[in-house]
Amino acid sequence: MNPLYCKHTYQKITVIILLLVSGFSMAQDRKKELEAMRLRLQNEIRLINKLIKKNTSKTKFIVEDVQSINHKIRVKKDLIKVMNQQTNLLTSQINNNIKKIGQLRDELTKLKADYAAMIRKSYKSRSEQSRLMFLLSSESFLQAYKRVQYMKQYTDYRKKQGEAIVTRTQELQELNKTFVAQKKEKEALIVENRKVQEELEKEKTLQNEMLAVLRKDKNKYAAQVKKKQEQADEIDRQIDKIIRDAIASSNKKAGNNSSTKTYALTPEAQAIGNSFAANKGKHIWPVAEGTKIKGYGNYRDVVNPNVTRMSNGVVIATNENEPVRAIYGGEITRIFATKEGVKCVLIRHGSYFTTYFGLESVSVKTGDKVSMKQQIGIMYTNRSTGKTELKFTVFKNTTRLNPETWLYRM
Repeated sequence: MNPLYCKHTYQKITVIILLLVSGFSMAQDRKKELEAMRLRLQNEIRLINKLIKKNTSKTKFIVEDVQSINHKIRVKKDLIKVMNQQTNLLTSQINNNIKKIGQLRDELTKLKADYAAMIRKSYKSRSEQSRLMFLLSSESFLQAYKRVQYMKQYTDYRKKQGEAIVTRTQELQELNKTFVAQKKEKEALIVENRKVQEELEKEKTLQNEMLAVLRKDKNKYAAQVKKKQEQADEIDRQIDKIIRDAIASSNKKAGNNSSTKTYALTPEAQAIGNSFAANKGKHIWPVAEGTKIKGYGNYRDVVNPNVTRMSNGVVIATNENEPVRAIYGGEITRIFATKEGVKCVLIRHGSYFTTYFGLESVSVKTGDKVSMKQQIGIMYTNRSTGKTELKFTVFKNTTRLNPETWLYRM
């Protein structure tokens, strides 16, 4: 048996194992990412269920219930999508493992055959006399030296192949265990997916029943939506004016009257703004527990799907008496309240603003410096609908930004 052939076989198997390990590592990273997404969505659904259960008995506004059901359906669709991705990934891993198991078995068979041939050859030349004659028959000292090296290499590779057989056997056993575990995990995901699909169909049925009620008295519910939209638009106008006035006042103090849309920043304010911008996508949520029920941008009206409306911020449903916190360090620019007593807090972060509308009480005052996570108030719960919702917006100077791109994993 040629030691060079043994070495080639050993190296080939080592390369295969390294490729398998690399592919396994990448698949594991993707698997962890999907599992984290699945858990987040499951937690969000649990929170939605809790909020719906708490609010449904109180509300007289079916529009509110439809919006909650719509949100729940969207999240469940996302959950199903993630679980499908998990199932597909497991299917791919299972198929790859079947292929790997076949490759390992083939290589193990070759290793064992090579090793057996080496043992037979060693047995035939096992006597010290045979080895001595092999050396003494050398035609030169150099040839004798090479033969000594050959016998040493032969012995070393025989030992390595014996070790390789043991190692590959263990790897094959572990791969088989992983294969069995993956099959069980896939089966559990399929069962869970089927359950969520069934729940989704029930939610859709309930949604259709509610929409049927809405369509019977379309004008009445359209009036409710219109009134709510008008209230939201009025809050937006107040916030816009407050920011413009704050910029104008600040610039006037700084002796800069040329702009009413852009802050004249001090070096300190510039540093805060830069730091705020650098954390885009990483900022904490304004409440510790909540679910986004309305995103930024255009959306279809619940009562009339042909009508699109604009949301200038994000709306987060949360628990009753939930503390509201600053998402970043800054200065309280203004606090105001609607005639119903619902409060709004504006915080300036250099040239950026964050606004928090939907507070029952406020624990800060205008001019206060606040730090990230500092509590600024307690959530307001609508007595008629039972809803506890925070509207959150982000500005750069007077320009509205999409808050979803600024908060972590929104």
